[in-house]
Amino acid sequence: MQNNIQNNLISWYNHNHRQFPWRETTNPYYIWISEIMLQQTTTEAVIPYYKRFIQTFDTIDKLASASLEEVYKLWEGLGYYRRAKHIHETAQLICEKYDGQFPDTYENILKLKGIGPYTAGAICSIAYGLSTPAIDGNVLRIISRLYALTENIALPKAQKNIFHIVNDLLIGYDASAFNQGLMDLGATICRPLNPQCEICPIAPFCKARQSGQQKVLPISIKNIKHKELNYITGIITYQDQYVMIQNPAGLLENLYSFIQYELESPYRFIEEFEKQYHISLSLVSYHGQVKHVFTHRTWYMHIYHFTISKPLSSLYSLNDISQLPVSTAHLKVLKHYLKTIE
Repeated sequence: MQNNIQNNLISWYNHNHRQFPWRETTNPYYIWISEIMLQQTTTEAVIPYYKRFIQTFDTIDKLASASLEEVYKLWEGLGYYRRAKHIHETAQLICEKYDGQFPDTYENILKLKGIGPYTAGAICSIAYGLSTPAIDGNVLRIISRLYALTENIALPKAQKNIFHIVNDLLIGYDASAFNQGLMDLGATICRPLNPQCEICPIAPFCKARQSGQQKVLPISIKNIKHKELNYITGIITYQDQYVMIQNPAGLLENLYSFIQYELESPYRFIEEFEKQYHISLSLVSYHGQVKHVFTHRTWYMHIYHFTISKPLSSLYSLNDISQLPVSTAHLKVLKHYLKTIE
């Protein structure tokens, strides 16, 4: 199975990869600049900034000797200016410690300011051909689906497991093409919502697809600070009707809402629902997240679609719901859900 995964992905990447200026080089300095710019910024927005930056500072020496104001000016409009400050400081350190030559080991690259495991792995594999994983959100999502991993990928333990999986997949293969293939696959095909499995080069080996869970996985729910609450919010349907309940005393008292539990996984939602209502649920798909801010708290509602095999007393059509006093938070949920299934 693994050999076919690597061969299919690398072949697909070699024939279908997206064209970017930073993919026309193996210069570690250029790749580093592109990776830092791509943090928190879309690819399309980065291209003109990258070209101007490299044209002005075509060597690490030039970047190191420039003033911070000059660096900021070229960064203007790109946002997250701390990134610009870090690359300026790092360029100066590289000139002082490595004679202006970008380090060529994962360990030394990881020590540089503003560079984490993903960026270090990307530079090592793309510039030097080293078998180093480059684990970002795209890769976490793809591997979670490929191996049908039901752990919460926001947790360090799950991320460590995926790191080891990718590390094993890289051995003996073109690390640059493999890592960039995962990047492109996640950006264009194995997307967070509605993955295009029918054109995915590794779909035949995808366990989530085989079990019909490709629209559910990955589970990615971060631990939010105090007064910021994460819910699994269930769009539970029976035929063309929706399960809604009237809230008890307290917040949103007497308003109608979808059923939700403060849990980290839709599989735990199923357990709680079946315990409370004694009806089995089937998990269908994931539909993203909706945020709603109250005066003293913020809800993050992770929307999952479930179905029940027999009716409940609290079923309502969309026309019925339009007549009910529904909480604003859950009107947002319904609107978002309906939009995703159009």
